[in-house]
Amino acid sequence: MQAVNRSRFIRRALLCVGSLAAMSATLGTGVAHAQSAQQGEIVIPDDVKIFGNDNPNVRRATAVVNGDVITGTDVDQRLALIVAANQGKIDEEEMKRLRLQVLRNLIDETLQIQEAKAADIEVSQAEVDQSYARVASQNFGQNTGAMDAYLKRVGSSADSLKRQIRGELSWQRLLQRNVQPFINVSDDEVNEMLERMKAMKGTAEYRLGEIYLSAVPEARQQVYENATKIVQQLRQGGSFVAYARQYSEATTAAVGGDLGWVRLAQLPNELSAVARDMEPGQLVGPIEVPGGFDILYLIDKRQVLTADPRDAVLALKQISLPFPKGISEAEAGKRAEAFATAMKAAKGCGDVDKVASGLGAQVVTNDQVKARDLPGQVQSAVLQLSPGETLPPFGSLDEGVRILMLCGRDDPQVNDGPSFEQLQAQLEDDRINKRAQTYLRDLRRDAVIEYN
Repeated sequence: MQAVNRSRFIRRALLCVGSLAAMSATLGTGVAHAQSAQQGEIVIPDDVKIFGNDNPNVRRATAVVNGDVITGTDVDQRLALIVAANQGKIDEEEMKRLRLQVLRNLIDETLQIQEAKAADIEVSQAEVDQSYARVASQNFGQNTGAMDAYLKRVGSSADSLKRQIRGELSWQRLLQRNVQPFINVSDDEVNEMLERMKAMKGTAEYRLGEIYLSAVPEARQQVYENATKIVQQLRQGGSFVAYARQYSEATTAAVGGDLGWVRLAQLPNELSAVARDMEPGQLVGPIEVPGGFDILYLIDKRQVLTADPRDAVLALKQISLPFPKGISEAEAGKRAEAFATAMKAAKGCGDVDKVASGLGAQVVTNDQVKARDLPGQVQSAVLQLSPGETLPPFGSLDEGVRILMLCGRDDPQVNDGPSFEQLQAQLEDDRINKRAQTYLRDLRRDAVIEYN
């Protein structure tokens, strides 16, 4: 597999809640899941009567999965990560539902680790520690000690996160060995897709986040209510990435629900109709789709094979002038207006430092600013500037007043779209994910699970 294919596969397949069993006979993988079980219709009478007082929805926080124990501590520590991601803003009812979801996730994770082990796939402790250190690097400046302390402070542990890492790596390698080699995308298919993309030049492409919850017909109302509560939590400031990782049953769960860049034609009709009218930052759902419900979040939007002005690299100078402590809002407004007037005397970026020095202002230069990284209201305005022009002053009573001057702009090149290899990798990923979706269902079906 080419390097680009391998890296893309690893990124997309971290938590592919798998589907090898459905192919064991044809792939020769040795997976011991029988495929001969007859598929019959489950009949539930309308006037169903429950015998006894047992509530199947009430589960204690411990379980034994094929002999491996999941403890209440395991659930509590994994749950603590979700609570921390939402700044603790979770009510009691939601917490109960989260606990059940975490238990289900841990059961799935245990099944994945067991299946990889049965296939003689091992993940060393050194590899787990390396991935853990990478997470620490991204969030705590390469300080694993700070990461350990944070996890302990929020009620979790390094062991809990490392177990999740082990599960993801084990599952990824199992899919790499037993699924990927049997996926084939022909050159003709790739070329046909490339031609189709060229024909669609200028049409919209959407970068979407998704949270997918499956639902059998008799549980649709309950799943819908659960999805509605997730949407409410997200609108109250919950982390979409955190919720996607813990709740979503789609294979994109491992990457926080990120679908990547897609076109409307690639989406189910129910989702394309909704995504068409969404704006970046908008959350919509739950949306009923075949097999369950989807929650969509539009991360960004762009035009196919068209240069996006927001990808321009800007050279900017920021001129800052502090306010005296205790200044009133009215006085701050006057000073900001006077500051802006004085800065108009600067003849381009070459003259800014001299003028700013005379005003007692500080100048910061950055010639590698991506327009899309700027706040929305600043982004659109700065893209309208010519070199040497400035934005209106902005700031606060505490931070003082600031002015941005555009010194230069490197416009993006026309986007030629994915290469042949990149598109082939994407199509392979899609097929891997589709086959992967039935694997975990088979593992669940055959598992011996005892709730304590």
